[in-house]
Amino acid sequence: MSSPAFLSVDGRRTRVRTAGDPANPPVLMLHGIGRSLEDWAPQYPRLARGHRLIALDLPGFGFSARSPERTTLKVLAGAVVETLDALGEQRPLFVLGNSLGGAVAQQLLVLDPARVAGLVLVNSAGFGAEVALPLRLLAVPGLGRIATRRTTRAGARMAERMLFADPGSATRERIEHALAIARRPDLGAVLLETVRELATPRGTRPGWRAELTAAVAGHPRPTLIVWGDRDRVLPARHLDSARHLLPHAETHLFTGIGHMPQIECPDEFAARVLTFLTDTERALGSLPRNTATTP
Repeated sequence: MSSPAFLSVDGRRTRVRTAGDPANPPVLMLHGIGRSLEDWAPQYPRLARGHRLIALDLPGFGFSARSPERTTLKVLAGAVVETLDALGEQRPLFVLGNSLGGAVAQQLLVLDPARVAGLVLVNSAGFGAEVALPLRLLAVPGLGRIATRRTTRAGARMAERMLFADPGSATRERIEHALAIARRPDLGAVLLETVRELATPRGTRPGWRAELTAAVAGHPRPTLIVWGDRDRVLPARHLDSARHLLPHAETHLFTGIGHMPQIECPDEFAARVLTFLTDTERALGSLPRNTATTP
């Protein structure tokens, strides 16, 4: 299992991590806003046995360089395609996306349908207006710029604890990692661009949500949508909206879990995802295989 490595993707320094046999069906994992590929770390040993896993820091997040363009869902999804090309991975993938990563996963399907075999949307953005107050405040002119200027240890701890139902999941290591990301020079600007693209101080903008959902519905794929019932970032009632908007999708609600079930209940999460992947692969038949270069 490899450690994170850096690739040059269209001239941008991009951080990726792969795991598993390159000949196995590929699974792509996309993190949320302000986060990094470490959010999938508990899943590497659990999902890599029968799949090739690919995780990356989206442009401007984690330790990847930002895009020269203003950050939008389309820019982020385009960068994912460019990263896959740089890895030599051309096969249809299952795409796992958490929070913002779920919206990017859906945008990837719309941008390049041939690249997506199926979706696993984890507490995904795009299914409701409600979003945590700290993110809405970033959309307030002036206040957002001040808030992103410097992250304190207390602020990082509070933000990390908001992600989990169990405060113990906000470990010292995760808080230190969040502080390291916060020191990146472009993170504040990228956060503001992303939030202002998708939200107002009242909540997420309805226009992009409606447009994205309609476009995804035009490219139906096997889909699993999961949520934690104690999510304080994107409330679990968004799962009801997701069921209505994507009626073909399978859904599952984790009990006593927050915004990141892949971390907070890793075994239960992996079991649910692996069942979905196995059943879908069986229904679709053997997915295309080739050889790919692992960085």
